[in-house]
Amino acid sequence: MANQSATKTGSNIESKGEDMANKARDAASTAYDKAKEGASAVADRAREAASSFGRQAEDMTGNVGRGMESLAGSLRDNLPREGMVGAASSRVAGGLEATGQYLEEQGLSGIGRDLTNLIRNNPIPALFVGIGLGFMLARITTTRS
Repeated sequence: MANQSATKTGSNIESKGEDMANKARDAASTAYDKAKEGASAVADRAREAASSFGRQAEDMTGNVGRGMESLAGSLRDNLPREGMVGAASSRVAGGLEATGQYLEEQGLSGIGRDLTNLIRNNPIPALFVGIGLGFMLARITTTRS
């Protein structure tokens, strides 16, 4: 009888232990699922914010391009057309207009592609330019301190 009682008590303890383990497993699974959903929501929001920022940057680049084209038109209208000043103003206006059209049509993504291709096609000069820029930045930051 004592043996039966001990066996029954052992079964009860084992059953309660299994129940507790199952509950703990379920709670951990639920917490994991909620954490996963939360992380997914944060990632989605970050993706949306980055996309929105990218669109805004592209829009601003287009606006800068349109502004440059407008400035080129103003220069053509207001500066002399003849002589040395006229030739210089015409070249500046032409450069502004071409740059404005490029910015408006290509945007930041086009600039990035073109810069990547330029570096890919000219790696040694790009390396020297990078070293030069690094040297200049180092000089500027050390003289300010």
